[in-house]
Amino acid sequence: MYSTQTLSDNELIDLLKEDNQSAFAAIYQRYAESLAGFASSKLYNLDDARDVSHDLFVRLWEDRHKLVITGNLQSYLFAAIRYRIIDKIRRNITRQEYSAMRQSLEESYDASLEQQLDAKELQQSVNLALEELPTKTRQIYQMSRVEHQTVAEIAGQLDLSEQTVKNQLTIALNHLRKTLSRPAMISFLIWWWLK
Repeated sequence: MYSTQTLSDNELIDLLKEDNQSAFAAIYQRYAESLAGFASSKLYNLDDARDVSHDLFVRLWEDRHKLVITGNLQSYLFAAIRYRIIDKIRRNITRQEYSAMRQSLEESYDASLEQQLDAKELQQSVNLALEELPTKTRQIYQMSRVEHQTVAEIAGQLDLSEQTVKNQLTIALNHLRKTLSRPAMISFLIWWWLK
């Protein structure tokens, strides 16, 4: 009986093609550590490097009958591991990009939902504060801020002077400023200016 440890790579390949598990084990012992080391230097992750190396040897065993190696076994294995490393990096980048994009979408959705809830809550606070105003002042505020009418248009429709309309708007805004909390008021003013 012969020892597979003393056989050349070409002899091991021939035995591997004949389903010799000892030849496969000898190839594994000869090259697994250096292939995993090479993979880890490129992937910067020992677990990924071991996975890539393990997958290479699984494929080597599965494809043993159709194995064609024109050069030496070491060159063949290192070329094969390079392609597997490239595929692994490509898959990792795709996963990371997908994960980042998904997280960004979730954050923007959450922020948008939160903004909508904040705006709704703010609008309710404004509406309650407006209910405390006299009817005419509330009507002038609504015409200005909700219906987007100018001071001149409001004055003409209500048969008031433009100064009276301005004064009533000032009263309404001062009331809102006093009634709403400071953060709510800041939000309101931003919302109002962006409207």
